[in-house]
Amino acid sequence: MLNPRVGTLVLMVLAAAATRLLPHPPNLTAMTALALFGGSYFSDRRLAVVVPMLALLLSDIALGVYWSWSFKAIQPHMWVQYLTFLLIVGMGLVLLKRRDFTRVGLVTLLASCVFFVITNFAEWVFQPWYPKTAAGLAASYVAAIPFFRNAVIGDLLYSTLLFGGFRLLEHRYASVRHQAAPPAAA
Repeated sequence: MLNPRVGTLVLMVLAAAATRLLPHPPNLTAMTALALFGGSYFSDRRLAVVVPMLALLLSDIALGVYWSWSFKAIQPHMWVQYLTFLLIVGMGLVLLKRRDFTRVGLVTLLASCVFFVITNFAEWVFQPWYPKTAAGLAASYVAAIPFFRNAVIGDLLYSTLLFGGFRLLEHRYASVRHQAAPPAAA
């Protein structure tokens, strides 16, 4: 059985992923925020990776991203998106040991930029709609700017809700506060 803290964290990550199923402007979702949040708050590093990645996979399946259960059907740029998402979980693991407003905001912006740069490069590499030239690469990034704006807004909004909301829950309910292990007997 999950302890109240872990259960609350899992529910928050799954609820954030479920926001992808609601109508929203393109790329204005909670996915980057939940990757950072999961990486930052789960003390069990396996859960810090598995829960956000599973939330991404389940929301992708619910959205019909995969037309086949065969992983061979997943296009190469999708693998890049999953690896980038995993990198952002890692940013939460490493960079958010101290969770203050400024640090969370800066790491969220960095994560938004990392996702934008890597995934749009992959779109240019794996998709046929841009010539494989410097001008084609530049065109792919320029075309993605409106999506990037929405992503940054969504990332900052949902990071504020997740990190701030959990901080409020920790303040209000002792059962969700991180309990330090008792000192070992000498």
